[in-house]
Amino acid sequence: MAYRFGVQLSPSADDLSGIRELARLADREGLDLLGVQDHPYAGGLADTFSVIATLLADTTRIRIFPDVASLPLRGPGVIAKAAATLDLLSGGRFELGLGAGGYRQAITAFGGPDRTAGQNQVALEEAVEIIRALWRPDGSVRVTGEHYSMAGVHGGPAPAHPIGIWFGSVGPRALAQTGRLADGWAAPIPHYLPYEKWRESQEIIDTAAIEAGRRPSDITRIAQLVGHITDAPGEVVLKGEAPIRATAAQWAEVIAHLAGDVGFDSFVYWPENADAAQLTAWVREVVPAARVLLGKG
Repeated sequence: MAYRFGVQLSPSADDLSGIRELARLADREGLDLLGVQDHPYAGGLADTFSVIATLLADTTRIRIFPDVASLPLRGPGVIAKAAATLDLLSGGRFELGLGAGGYRQAITAFGGPDRTAGQNQVALEEAVEIIRALWRPDGSVRVTGEHYSMAGVHGGPAPAHPIGIWFGSVGPRALAQTGRLADGWAAPIPHYLPYEKWRESQEIIDTAAIEAGRRPSDITRIAQLVGHITDAPGEVVLKGEAPIRATAAQWAEVIAHLAGDVGFDSFVYWPENADAAQLTAWVREVVPAARVLLGKG
């Protein structure tokens, strides 16, 4: 199996130059993925898609994705157009992390629709149909839905490569929807989905994929890991939302466990303190040690 490693950076408006420096470092050091949070209603955060466009221009090989895009505040048509454009501009290095809509109160306060969790799932399914149709420039898009509809809109442009749509789903129904529809699962950080629920969540996705006639192995599984790489060993207990504060060797063991026992193939580091030292430790110490262990599996 080809394992992938990445990092998440918050688009803090007061440190945009620092984010660009870290993205260039991640690219030079050979990381595969870079995620950027999307919370348009947060006053301290810059616009995620604008940041991603700049980071794609700053880099040459790393794949960048919104982690995850807020569907209710962006809409499927705009998301599809932006995603295809970013992919074309970067030579096929954009992927689409997509969320049905967390933070209901914040979304409505920002002018978005007020939807229940069930309505968000329906809207997400409609949005995916529209997005994928808009990426096919050979016809018109006609979708009639409860939340999103299009009436004869011309498709296009086509992205430079088949963009993956990775859901950031949490509950059982949303996880089953991931198995039926999505190209990947960007597992929410443990604050939203505790570590002890990750294996069960994988099984829900697998079952739904099989029932839909899909191969579970075709669905990317991204573990998002919050913590800090330390010099001294720490106590590592994957429970609740406790950050992982451990040495590079311990981090490698966590990754090997999540790959072999829980079914993840990609690992995105959410550093508690995002700086060059932590990113370098992740790339030069954790990732090589993890690859050694994964190669023995």
